[in-house]
Formats: sequence, structure tokens, C-alpha cells
Amino acid sequence: MTQPRFAVLAALALFACPPAIAAEVDATAGYVLTLGGINIATMNVDLRDDGARFGLDLSANVAGLGAVVASGTAKASASGSSTGSRLAAQAFTLQTRANGETFDIDVTFAGGDVGSFKVEPPIIDNYDRVPLERKHLTGVSDFLSAFVLKGTALDKSLCDREVGVFTGVERFNLVMRYAGDDNATSARTGYQGPVVLCSVDYNPISGHFTSSEITNYLADSDRIIVWYAPLGETGYFIPYRVLLGTNMGDLSMVLTGMRF
Repeated sequence: MTQPRFAVLAALALFACPPAIAAEVDATAGYVLTLGGINIATMNVDLRDDGARFGLDLSANVAGLGAVVASGTAKASASGSSTGSRLAAQAFTLQTRANGETFDIDVTFAGGDVGSFKVEPPIIDNYDRVPLERKHLTGVSDFLSAFVLKGTALDKSLCDREVGVFTGVERFNLVMRYAGDDNATSARTGYQGPVVLCSVDYNPISGHFTSSEITNYLADSDRIIVWYAPLGETGYFIPYRVLLGTNMGDLSMVLTGMRF
């Protein structure tokens, strides 16, 4: 599993579609990622919102798992305007380091469209890579500013949404549907209380490779689920748990702590 692909998987369930926040927000959420019950990474996400602009910073340490996930680090950030009913990303960066190699992505957005993007080293366009077209770079967000939901209540309305995501490499759509209510009770996690379950459909559009087993598996999967929890009284809702069923076991991300 490549580091860019791992970053997309880790983030698959994290997307946004917001109304506004009046109070200033400065929060941190910590997560642990496991594959088949084995810890493979820890991740922290910092969120800042002053009511006019937002910033998100993610840092992850990947322990790795044999030939499946390479050990290394990942850092990502997004920033933009936070006005009215939504977050509007204007800049996104991602850097991963693994096996002595560095991979960098820089993307700019304007009005929900991609303004520019740069990938180093460049992705080689093999015969089976679906070409990125200009029309695929409109009406999109990065996956970090799509990390959180904003709303007025912890209910089914959080789930019914669709978001277009451009990672700098791939364009895909994520379609969320309400899957039920639950209650988080484990004292080992960073939150105890009511949560809302959302199912997620992953629909690849372009930039991916048709021969990619991961892409095809995710596109066919009916077992991508996100449990959302409130971030206090901020109006933000963040993943409490993310579950991706894979042929190597469940890929799970669980909230271990939050501060706001």
C-alpha cells in the first residue's frame, strides 16, 4: 500500500458540508489506526476556526505492517475561508515520508474549483490510469477540509450528503447515507455519548488506475462506516470511529482523545 494511498484510506470518511460557527474554535483530536486489530499508526488533527478563516493540520506516525503498509510519517494541512454555511478550502498540502522517499502534494482551490496542483515526484501516466479532465476539477474539496461536518444537531441530517474530493492525484466522490444511531461507551476512547452512523460509498472518477486492487475494492465495498460525535458545543462533528472492511481485516480508526 503506497503512502499517498494510505493517506486517502485513512481519510476516506472525513468530509464536510457545513453551516457556520459563531465562536472561535481551537481543538485537537487524536486517533489510533489499526489493521486486523494491529496498531499501524497514530494521528493528531488540529482545528482552528475564528469565524472567518479555518486551518486544519494533520500529523501521523505510521508504524507499518510488513509489506502492506510502509512505516513513515505523513503531514497534511488545509486552510481557507469559514463564512456563512461552509468551509471553503483555498490551499492544501500533503507530505509523506517512507522508505527514504518523500512524496509531496500542493493544491490550490478557488470557489470550489482546483486552481493549481503539483505532485513531486510526478505520477507516471501508465496506460491504465484514468485521465484527469478539467471538468473533474470543479465542485471539489480536499479531503482534510472535508474532515469534519458542521451542523445544528447530532442527527440523520449530518449523513445525507455527497462531496467531490480531489487529492492532488485522484478525483472521487463520497456519498454518505444515514445508517442509524448508537451510543459510545468505551472508557478507552476519547468520547462517551451518542453518535450517528453514516455509511459511505466511494465512487472513483479519474486519476486512479483501473488495475488498482484497492480502488476496485473500495468502489465495490458496502462496508465503509463512520460514527460521528459532537465536538462539544462548537457546532462541529468529528469521526468517533471509521471502519473499512478489507480483505486484510478491518481498517479501523478510533478517537483516543479530544480537546476543545
